[in-house]
Amino acid sequence: MTQPGSRTRPTALAVWFVLAGVVGWWAAFSLTMERLHLLADPDVILGCDISPLVQCGKNLESWQGSVFGFPNPILGLTGWVAPIVVGVAILAGARFARWFWLLFALGLTFAFVFVIWLIAQSLFVLGTLCPWCMVTWLVTIPTFYAVILHVLRTGILPAPRSIRSGAAKLMGWMPLLAVISYAIIAVIAQFRLDVLGAVF
Repeated sequence: MTQPGSRTRPTALAVWFVLAGVVGWWAAFSLTMERLHLLADPDVILGCDISPLVQCGKNLESWQGSVFGFPNPILGLTGWVAPIVVGVAILAGARFARWFWLLFALGLTFAFVFVIWLIAQSLFVLGTLCPWCMVTWLVTIPTFYAVILHVLRTGILPAPRSIRSGAAKLMGWMPLLAVISYAIIAVIAQFRLDVLGAVF
């Protein structure tokens, strides 16, 4: 398997894939277990239901929580396996073909768009902050940035040299990009839900 535009293994990226995948999978697993508790006893008090604002029960029972006809966490249980496998494979010396990276980037783009939609639904429709959902947001956003910047900087996704160079430079600033994204979400949540007022 060949990896266009890259002569060295993206080790740091691989480590992130594994860490993000494990965290994302655990969040999906925890949400799945909470959903099973709800199915067994609709009156159960879920461990993630901390307050009327910070809870996951309302999210799980809403139509937004089962967009494709099954609980959303099942997507996480299956989807987060991919970054773990890819990360471990890279660390083991694997090099993936262009088509593989493009499909992987497409999958993460879907995950990113879906998460942004879920964030909007939580903040503007449901009026809740789901703890395990937020963990998913926490790892999905930087993982998307990392993959898109990687396929751009390596030329896997064809782009002018200036864009490739810019992507390579931005890769070093990826943590800041993620923090800025979190800050934007936090500001919107504050204006929409008065999080600080609810806490204090």
